[in-house]
Amino acid sequence: MDYIETKFEIIPFNSENCDILSALLGEIGYESFVENETGLSAYIQNNLFDKKAIQSVVENIQTLIPNISFQSEVIKDRNWNHEWEKNFEPIIIDNTCLIKAPFHNIEKTYPYEIIIEPKMSFGTGHHATTACIIRLMGEIDFMNKTVLDMGCGTGVLGIYAAQKGAKNILGIDIDSWAFENTNENTERNNINNLKVLEGDASLLTNYSFNIILANINRNILLNDMYSYEKCMSKESLLLLSGFYTEDLPMIQEKAKELGLTYIKHLTEKNWVAVLYKK
Repeated sequence: MDYIETKFEIIPFNSENCDILSALLGEIGYESFVENETGLSAYIQNNLFDKKAIQSVVENIQTLIPNISFQSEVIKDRNWNHEWEKNFEPIIIDNTCLIKAPFHNIEKTYPYEIIIEPKMSFGTGHHATTACIIRLMGEIDFMNKTVLDMGCGTGVLGIYAAQKGAKNILGIDIDSWAFENTNENTERNNINNLKVLEGDASLLTNYSFNIILANINRNILLNDMYSYEKCMSKESLLLLSGFYTEDLPMIQEKAKELGLTYIKHLTEKNWVAVLYKK
């Protein structure tokens, strides 16, 4: 499948502005993002590309980011390993979890080490949402638990859950790149109890999970939280991320409607990860 690469130049440039732009682009179908010295390169399936939708995003955030320019081109298959090798640095979370690519040589060892070949998929640990949800996961007992990794991306959260002792993990993502990438990363990390499905929350029938992980954008979370709750038994946990601090009241209200109890939340760069219990 061909992809469209859209290169954005952002003035003033900073990581927070890149995060804001990537979140809004994710809502119109963009799947993967690479931050560079002056802005952002974003990738979307060719059949989903809509220039008017991009222009609408740019116009809607002009009060926050006054100068954004962009240009797009069709890209064929690339050597994605080479692309990510140029941009992907290893990351250490809370001095316990190392996330690295296969080409990184790290001498120091950590309790948990995850090898990720991200390709086009989201979830390397570099983004604040992934880092925050991994920090929350570090505080939770996964031993012999059943886990859902919704919007699994690279599979990093499901792999971490498996390393922490989860019994069975189901990963679901609507993107074919993510489906393939999670399978590849699962094999790369010698995980044999993580199953991946390609699709959305409509697949969540006749399932029950002790722990549900969902790092997706706000609108999808609000739409799908009902489906998540139906898969939770008493004492089940729900970890959500992918939204801003100002969006938390909406998430809290929905969780209250569903009878979920708020436990705690973490923030980083105005992004939030929140933990609930049934």
